[in-house]
Amino acid sequence: MQRDSEETSQQLLFTIPQAAKSLGISRAMVYTLIAKRKGFPVIRLGRSVRVSVDSLRKWIEEQEHEQRSV
Repeated sequence: MQRDSEETSQQLLFTIPQAAKSLGISRAMVYTLIAKRKGFPVIRLGRSVRVSVDSLRKWIEEQEHEQRSV
C-alpha cells in the first residue's frame, strides 16, 4: 500500500481513473468536468487522456478560491 502512495507522489500524469480516485469522484464526473471546460486541463497523447498532477492541484485551489468568493 505504501508503494502506491510513493508511486503517486512521483507521478507527473494521472490517468482518468487515477484522477477520479484522488478526487474521490467517479470517472464519469471527471469526463463531465473535462467536457464542460470548467474542469482541469488535460493532456491528450494520441487517444489517451492524462491529467497533470500539478494542474489538478492548481484546479483544486482555484475551486476552493471560487467557493470562498461566493
